[in-house]
Amino acid sequence: VADELHHRGFSVIDIHGDLEQRERDQALVQFANKSVSILVATDVAARGLDVDNLDAVFNFELSRDPEVHVHRIGRTGRAGSKGLAFSFFGEKDGLRVARIEEYLEMDVVPATLPAKSNQQPYQAKMVTINIDGGKKQKVRPGDILGCLTGKNGIPGAQVGKIHLFPVRSYVAVEKSAAKKALQIISTGKMKGRQFRARLLK
Repeated sequence: VADELHHRGFSVIDIHGDLEQRERDQALVQFANKSVSILVATDVAARGLDVDNLDAVFNFELSRDPEVHVHRIGRTGRAGSKGLAFSFFGEKDGLRVARIEEYLEMDVVPATLPAKSNQQPYQAKMVTINIDGGKKQKVRPGDILGCLTGKNGIPGAQVGKIHLFPVRSYVAVEKSAAKKALQIISTGKMKGRQFRARLLK
């Protein structure tokens, strides 16, 4: 699914059970900080996901268990915000649809897929910089922000979310500022020392 979306020009990343923890962390950070627009996840990999302001959830397949289905779609529209849930299904899924309707005590309203359009897929406006320093090196969000926005730096408005892990950090910056931001972090100092940095693809 992710490969097909990527082939069609969408900004997408995927998580699955074969990923190392670091790879999973990076994927979730990139999705949460809006460096990618779409996250494709298997059922197992999606367990425990908690992403703020999730606009929509798409179920590629209906779950056999109505409770699992409801848990999946419950990831959107949290904390009073609005969100949409869509599920792909066909004639062979009649029994699963009926179970979901019974569980939710409401009708599932089918709709036809929209026609193909010439509209360009939405592209993420941010990119993520990986910094080889984190909590163990006493790096704080303010250190990263200060480094980026200091003298001859980039405007604070071009800096997005900052995520700290034990030995690495991630900061989102607008694509237009990515090259300069990477140079600033690679050549500047935080906590009196330099840290290696690279762009996540």
